[in-house]
Amino acid sequence: MEITPSKLVFHELIGLHVTIVEATNPTLKDISGKVVDETKNMIIVQTKDGIEKMIQKNGTSFVFQIPAQLSGKHAERYVKVNGNLLLSQPENRTKNIRKIHMR
Repeated sequence: MEITPSKLVFHELIGLHVTIVEATNPTLKDISGKVVDETKNMIIVQTKDGIEKMIQKNGTSFVFQIPAQLSGKHAERYVKVNGNLLLSQPENRTKNIRKIHMR
């Protein structure tokens, strides 16, 4: 299924590249890497050094890179997302995309 910027918050985030652009905790700003896990309140990012960082969703803004093969475009796309929009259990958030398609 194609990932569009407007529906990114409903998709699986594991495997996407992410950069933290704003955070209430200033030490988290500019961390980037691959999303390796996600909970209701946290995103776990593996940096290029192989270190896993736990990033709180609340109060954090993320920029996700959508690869070209997933976006349906010829180039990757970058989408800024307010972490508060991601605050839910991942399995419940991804189920909501089906509800939108049924309408």
